[in-house]
Amino acid sequence: MCYSAQIRAEYKRFVRLFGGELSIRAFSELYFERQSDPKIRIPKAVDAMFLHPQTDEERGVKALIDAFDAGQATRLEQELFKQRKRLADAERTLRTKATKKAADDQRIATAKIEQTRGKLADLSRIEPEARDGRFFPGGYVPVMVWEDGQRVVKPMRYLCRPAGKPASNDLKCPGCYNCRLDSLEGYWKGQFGTTHGVIVVNAFYENVDRDGKNVVLEFRPRPEQDMLVACLWSCWTPPPGSEEPDLLSFAAITREPPSEVAAAGHDRCIIPIKPENIDAWLKPDRSNLAAQYAILDDRERPYYEHQLAA
Repeated sequence: MCYSAQIRAEYKRFVRLFGGELSIRAFSELYFERQSDPKIRIPKAVDAMFLHPQTDEERGVKALIDAFDAGQATRLEQELFKQRKRLADAERTLRTKATKKAADDQRIATAKIEQTRGKLADLSRIEPEARDGRFFPGGYVPVMVWEDGQRVVKPMRYLCRPAGKPASNDLKCPGCYNCRLDSLEGYWKGQFGTTHGVIVVNAFYENVDRDGKNVVLEFRPRPEQDMLVACLWSCWTPPPGSEEPDLLSFAAITREPPSEVAAAGHDRCIIPIKPENIDAWLKPDRSNLAAQYAILDDRERPYYEHQLAA
């Protein structure tokens, strides 16, 4: 895993079912940070967790989301105006003289106007769609961990930067959104047996080769179900003097795939653990790594049906 995956949209319901608590402070800090760093990517399904806030803290998060969306809407409206002018200028030129530049401007502006309109409509949409929960490496996802004697859900980046590594590790090791089962006591020895988490997904997506052409396949478990995917996470703090913020990030553990995933053309697969093993996984005993391997081996084994991703 995993080119991308799809988080469970109703995460609050999951938290209620499994007795965890949302770390409102962690979500608030992330959304506040996004105000000054719009490159932070948060799936719309995560925003939707705060669509109907019940507490002052949740209302504070909702206000941060609304402020960010308003800024994005202004930027998109400005882009729309710019492209409409570009299109009008190109069409005016083409009425008198056919030039390559005017034709290119007409084509590009038309495409960008359609794209920008779509983004504006998506920004204001409140009706949920399946794609709202899809996340990619570098995006932020709710991760369940064990903290202060209970299960807690915090937003973490899906690209792990282990504590002690430099920030440049993100570029040096861009595949660190996955951690292989056979490397848990190697590269990931600082996290395995210490900081474990789970994310809840109901589908995952992979790049595969089909007759020399890359395609993206969607894999869904059958029977349909939410999967508690085993992860490792880290709390990275910057070195003294750095202006980098603290970072919570995670990687999903992968292993060799079941036969149907291998037959579809991919060589790795996520590890969905059983619900009865959540606490044992979230509270690992570093002196007994064999017990952690046993949890990963005693995994859920759904059949993964695949199709071309939309």
